[in-house]
Amino acid sequence: MTKSQTRRSFVRTTGTVIAGLGVALSRCAQGMKEALALNGGPKSVTYPSEKQHAIFRWPRYGPTEKKALHDLIDSGKFYDELPLFENEWKEYTKSPFVKAHMNGSSALTSMYFALDLPPGSEIMVPSYCFFATCLAMRFFGYVPVFVDVNPRTSTFDLEDAKRRLTPRTKALVPMHAWGLPCEMDRISEFAKEKGLILLEDAAQCHGASMHGKKMGTWGMMGIFSFQASKCLPTVEGGMGMYQAREYFERASAFGHYEDPVKFAKDSPVRQYEGTGFGQKYRMHPFAAAIGRQQLKVLDTHNAQVTAGVRRLNDRLTQLPGLSEPHCRPDQQRVYYYKNLLLLDSAKAGFSRDALVKALIAEGVEPEVWLYPEQHKLKIYSESKWWHHKPEIPNALPGSDQVNASHVFLPFFYEDTPELMDQYVKAFEKIWAHRAEMAKL
Repeated sequence: MTKSQTRRSFVRTTGTVIAGLGVALSRCAQGMKEALALNGGPKSVTYPSEKQHAIFRWPRYGPTEKKALHDLIDSGKFYDELPLFENEWKEYTKSPFVKAHMNGSSALTSMYFALDLPPGSEIMVPSYCFFATCLAMRFFGYVPVFVDVNPRTSTFDLEDAKRRLTPRTKALVPMHAWGLPCEMDRISEFAKEKGLILLEDAAQCHGASMHGKKMGTWGMMGIFSFQASKCLPTVEGGMGMYQAREYFERASAFGHYEDPVKFAKDSPVRQYEGTGFGQKYRMHPFAAAIGRQQLKVLDTHNAQVTAGVRRLNDRLTQLPGLSEPHCRPDQQRVYYYKNLLLLDSAKAGFSRDALVKALIAEGVEPEVWLYPEQHKLKIYSESKWWHHKPEIPNALPGSDQVNASHVFLPFFYEDTPELMDQYVKAFEKIWAHRAEMAKL
């Protein structure tokens, strides 16, 4: 109990938790009246499957996106869409400088080029991330330092990062996994204290914020991906975020040969007019057109998903051993890909494999997908790809724990209380038969 907590507030909070647990256990007791579907009982989820697939479908495009593409084709003014999308994204995020790229990977590559650090510089990065966050470093002689994630959040573990700091470490790039912001206030303080350049992989958290400040604007540079699975999907596309003009100009000119001529005459990048720095990373105008329409409904979509997650999780997490990633009160998270739940098998009394089998039998659509841990992949063990070979950790227990304990549920992109209630019923029935589940 903190000093600011009173005995009365502690008792009230504890009473609420106990009351919620009591309701969950009461519902579980009711579930004992029906056998598990695995054992011949009726399915909990009877909602028509074709309607479920429509509810779970993503991305969601409609008449506005179709009209935008048709209008663009008819006008022929294809490249006008790029600065329009950039300006709208800049206004939405309150970022000083932004640049559209053809995907998140090219935005990452441009970001690392813009750093302009000496070869051999090391950059801290979670192993639990997409490969481009690490592999794009090698083109400039940088080397990843693999950091664990906190199993309570599935995001960058600052305490582990502190243990892995080396004299060659020059930057760090936390990744906001599954739409949950990293603890950017603490990470920012650490970076400032150690003289590290703070970057962000915000590819999974469009619209998320902390202290009212959008993700992607905490670091000196950051990136977003607009790939089809993302919260703002353009099928393919990316965006770079820059707090300083020098970073913006270098990152832009790396993949956009048409940009140097736009910069001030005293810009060190201006002299590369006509060539840039040798790559072509321009976003497709059709993607920009779709992005402009999706940005208009981004907050609405995020709110819809959040409402569905809360309707489920506020009830499911009352069940013993079932939890969700912790989100601080001063963080505004969004939800990417699917609804991530974490199972403590010891507290639940049965394994994840047993849970998945039982859920499928009940008509639920669960998923287990082991997020790649980069340090375990072959390319990092071969010296020929790196200025110096990355140090491969013996173990990253946080990453292992998240991969070993998670279960994904689909997002509800429409308000369907009946289907959500059936999902909850399936879980409560399974927990009511924990003794049977332990034998699976």
